[in-house]
Amino acid sequence: MFEKLKDRFEKGWVRIDQLRKYVELGAIAEQEFTTICSEPYVA
Repeated sequence: MFEKLKDRFEKGWVRIDQLRKYVELGAIAEQEFTTICSEPYVA
């Protein structure tokens, strides 16, 4: 899931708010969120 979301984020197909939802759902970890968008995860 991490690789898919990273690729989609880089292409502009996924927004940061959508990435936060994936963290809330447990699909990716907070560290993965930070790796993808270079911002710390804030709930």
